[in-house]
Amino acid sequence: MAKILDKQRYKCAMAAMQTVQAIERAIPVLHSGPGCAHKLSNLIGNSGYFSPNIYPCTSLNEKDVVFGGAKKLHSTIENSLKVIDADLYVVLTGCIPEIVGDDTEEVVEQFADAEKPVIYASTAGFKGNNYIGHEKVIDAITDGLLSPSEEKIPGLVNIWADVPYQDEYWAGNYRALEELIRDLGLKPNTIFGYQRGIRQIQDIPKAEFNLVISPWVGVKNAKHMEKKLGLPFLHYPTLPIGAFETSKFLRTVGEYAGVPSEKVEALIREKEEYYYHYIERFADLFLETRVMSKQFSVVADAHYALAVTKFLVNDLGLFPAQQFIVDDTPKEFREPIRQYFEELNYGIKAETIFETDGYKIHNAIREHDYHGYPLILGGYWEKSIAEETKAHFLNISYPIQERLVMNSFYVGYDGGLRLLEDIYTVARSRFN
Repeated sequence: MAKILDKQRYKCAMAAMQTVQAIERAIPVLHSGPGCAHKLSNLIGNSGYFSPNIYPCTSLNEKDVVFGGAKKLHSTIENSLKVIDADLYVVLTGCIPEIVGDDTEEVVEQFADAEKPVIYASTAGFKGNNYIGHEKVIDAITDGLLSPSEEKIPGLVNIWADVPYQDEYWAGNYRALEELIRDLGLKPNTIFGYQRGIRQIQDIPKAEFNLVISPWVGVKNAKHMEKKLGLPFLHYPTLPIGAFETSKFLRTVGEYAGVPSEKVEALIREKEEYYYHYIERFADLFLETRVMSKQFSVVADAHYALAVTKFLVNDLGLFPAQQFIVDDTPKEFREPIRQYFEELNYGIKAETIFETDGYKIHNAIREHDYHGYPLILGGYWEKSIAEETKAHFLNISYPIQERLVMNSFYVGYDGGLRLLEDIYTVARSRFN
């Protein structure tokens, strides 16, 4: 039976156009109806390469539903190659061509000898949301552009983390992760963001290993690369925010990469001294903020819900109420993710709820006794329930409408300090 889903936090799989746009000089070529492109463009809210709201699109209509849109797709790709100066063209399919049976892959194969690479990802909306679409684009890159390499670049590590633009902090987070890897004496390789594009993609098979930093997104991609390219991978499920998790992250990656433990521990001592210097300066504020309850809830995808919960418990000593994961996490990953939420300091365990319906989430927050003014970190849609419950509210997850995010980040030691600044800026506003 059909039901209404209130305040959905994700888009359809074809919104993977945002993944393509995060690769410098890459262009999504959409094989879909015109409404799909327009609506997703408005929801994604980014410019990417070439134009803010203009994409090559077959703009399928009723006639194409009857007779198929393969010829129109061929023409669209052909003209895109002529008109748009890009390094990579990624064809993404909407629901219409997949329902009527267009052989998109066969059309794309006709451009195998084109001057610039053209690849294809099946991203019909009924195949999943944009997290799944993101994974399909990465698989398309692996299958369409990469092959095993005997050449290896010593210390090179491919980093896979945030879904670009779904997490508005993705650009800064990727750069902060790169810096942590450099601090270990390794060489980071990412394909998303400023000056990251086709050259970084070509280096993927030359890396020593893939590093997947996410509870679930990208794990299947890494397994696929391991099978096709012979690339081993390290899965680190928690985005490192603050001293506790970042130090653990550095030790884990350093051990896997064979970095001498003395070097890793010296680095951690240096970073933690810097971090705790600032924590100690403001310890009275953190301990004596009576206007904020010690309980909190996070409403975000698994990536942020886990990372922020660990930070607030392990670094700040707050206590988790229910934590809401809103990305429609695939069922096979849910139990492992629940276990991650039970690996907190002081024997604390967080109750994890996988829920995509904002109405149910807000009811659960409304019914919980936080023993004071709660702290709620979530999407903009949580602002109303935060006002109702007199909560402190910080807009950290999709949709973000409280702030402009350009290259800000929450990763690492500095990222943890920044998140503390944001939380206690909200809390101090109650002093007045």
